[in-house]
Amino acid sequence: MDFEKLIDERYSVRNFKSEHLEQTVIDKILEAGHKAPTGCNYQPQRVLVLNTDESIEKLKECTKCHFNAPTAMLVCHNRDESWKRVYDGALSSPVDAVIVTTYMMLAAQNEGVGTCWVMHFDPEKMRETFSIPENVEPVALLVMGYPSDDAKPLDLHFKSRPIDETVIYDSF
Repeated sequence: MDFEKLIDERYSVRNFKSEHLEQTVIDKILEAGHKAPTGCNYQPQRVLVLNTDESIEKLKECTKCHFNAPTAMLVCHNRDESWKRVYDGALSSPVDAVIVTTYMMLAAQNEGVGTCWVMHFDPEKMRETFSIPENVEPVALLVMGYPSDDAKPLDLHFKSRPIDETVIYDSF
């Protein structure tokens, strides 16, 4: 798919068909995330794939924003494997995880898979439910699946602030 068309047509899907994704499709999405750039290429991302009825039921205990998606990927970062900025100690790994999530979201769209990026989840409940180690921090949840026949973007999807309000040249 043409990149401009892909980003124009992608929207947050909140209504899915019930079928789980095939492993070949999951592999393509994960491979895109694996190719995403990370600080010094440390690759601190950890992706938890949830693609069974049992794992999705567990997910529903951690968030109300699951939209009955048949598949989900929880993107985390390993703080112990992060590049650290020397000036202030800031970690690149949370940003790295977000870049990985974006790559996977766009790859899913390219495969005809709808996604919704979810931040509304209980990270501690997620940690307990899926036995996530303390040094691994959940960042973003991509719920995904094939969009239902009546899936459509929310009206807000088509509203953007003027670009001159979000882009600044030279100085604030």
